[in-house]
Amino acid sequence: MTCTSSEPSLEVIQAGPWASLQDAGRFGVRQLGVTQGGPADLYAWAWANRLLGNRWGTEAIEILLGGLQLEAQGKTWACITGADLGATLDGQPLELWQPFPLHKGQHLAFGTPRQGLRAYLAVAGGFPGLKPVLGSLACVTREHLGGHRREGQLLQQGDQLPLHESACSPPRSLPRPVIPDYKLTPELALIPGAQIRHFRGRSLFQAFNTPWQVDQRADRMGIRLTGPKLECKEQPMISEGIALGGVQVPTDGQPFVLLNDRQTIGGYPRLGTLTPLACSRLAQCAPGSKVIFQAQGLDQAQREYRSFLQNC
Repeated sequence: MTCTSSEPSLEVIQAGPWASLQDAGRFGVRQLGVTQGGPADLYAWAWANRLLGNRWGTEAIEILLGGLQLEAQGKTWACITGADLGATLDGQPLELWQPFPLHKGQHLAFGTPRQGLRAYLAVAGGFPGLKPVLGSLACVTREHLGGHRREGQLLQQGDQLPLHESACSPPRSLPRPVIPDYKLTPELALIPGAQIRHFRGRSLFQAFNTPWQVDQRADRMGIRLTGPKLECKEQPMISEGIALGGVQVPTDGQPFVLLNDRQTIGGYPRLGTLTPLACSRLAQCAPGSKVIFQAQGLDQAQREYRSFLQNC
């Protein structure tokens, strides 16, 4: 969607390598072969909206690796969470995880990653007037669905996103212990699945007691991990539905964690499923970094996720 120059908006001055519009995701359509989309880091996306008082599901801009430059054509409040991409406002560094006023004519820019990979820019009230596709604005480029132009397009130079003009300061703050430290090696909560019984004992020991390295083969569809070869006696399988965070193990024994833009079915055996919050943390891991799987029961995972949703 584009706006006339008289309407309040955010104008894209420089697009960067990968910036897209993401709301909570597209649900109830996987039987059509349509994936969910939505923010790769649900945690950071949700807090960006929460700190502005936005309702759950409000769209925000997901910025991968930086490079995005925007100019405000109106007055509003904004918030940046997630990765430290060296964000500046009129050349001055911005504090992350903290709402800030954005005035007409101001220039917002993102540099290169310092910690993490993906930042989220939310504005008060979201971007009004954009039309969802199959119930969501989530941009999925592979399926040509959603986004600001409804065809899965990334933000491009010259695009203008409509704004709600807001002059009031959002009375929100975030306790610092809630802010993730992306320098630490994450322990990713993994709920074991039914197929875990088919993996050999040594492979199961290695899966949960060996650090895994994030591979270069990583995108919004999934992230490859490298380490010891995992062996499974159940090969091949009949394809079945795949949930967010499914940890598939192909024949080469190197696990692949499926994320938001994953395919809807798959036929490789799975160790189990990462929790949504574990997926969020993994989405901030650069190639070459280490991660650790930590087995977690379904009840505990549900309690932690409910607590997160109640706060956001």
